[in-house]
Amino acid sequence: MASFTAKDVQTLRQATGVGMLDAKRALEENDGDTEAATQWLRVQGLAGAAKRQDREASEGAVAVVRQDTVAALVELRCETDFVAKAADFVALTDELAAAVAAKGPDAVADRQGDIDGLRTTLKENISVGRVARVEAGAGEVLETYLHQQAGRGVNAVIVLLRGGTAELAHDIAVHIAFAKPAYLRREDVPEADVAAERATVEEISRNEGKPEAALPKIVEGRMTGWFKDRVLLEQAYVRDEKRTIADLLGTAEVVQFVQVVIGS
Repeated sequence: MASFTAKDVQTLRQATGVGMLDAKRALEENDGDTEAATQWLRVQGLAGAAKRQDREASEGAVAVVRQDTVAALVELRCETDFVAKAADFVALTDELAAAVAAKGPDAVADRQGDIDGLRTTLKENISVGRVARVEAGAGEVLETYLHQQAGRGVNAVIVLLRGGTAELAHDIAVHIAFAKPAYLRREDVPEADVAAERATVEEISRNEGKPEAALPKIVEGRMTGWFKDRVLLEQAYVRDEKRTIADLLGTAEVVQFVQVVIGS
């Protein structure tokens, strides 16, 4: 008999949005394995929106700085939003981003004493999270976007564009902030992820009673939607959903983008 607790059932319910009996049955069918149970519920068409649980949300702030042909962003992590909004915490995040823009990612290590001091002052576990630095070459344009909440940056984007204008690069950066693509092109998505999703949607389609002859077309349609959620160039532009980002770019090219969202 599968071994799991009432807490395991509750956790699965919160992650997938299913009822108690469905969550319990999923765990029974999968020997108490929560990840396998989540996938089972999805295949059965019972999970409305399985939430990712492979990474705990964290608090903190993110700063982004652009200096001529260089842009940098730094995430500073902490335990609570109370500390994340503290003036000293936000100021240090800004200073770290400026240092990375001027000197490179290793500049963070030079400020370790300040980070340790803030940890002592604010009495929380404070650490540097994600760090990025992007430099534009000839014919390239850099733009940044920062969404702030309660005085701290919570969503930072850097876009490097070739063959386009600063205005276009800014529009792309704003889109990324809201649409949160994980990849630039379809080819960038790991093959293992694509294969796993394809197998899942094929099984879902079969369980829905779709005709075998129609399965390839149905699966391709669902995979197209899956890619649109993740791939920047295939996403519908947030300000005009009749156009994709690829359409918006025209002859311009996104060379690189970086995004950091607090809590993700």
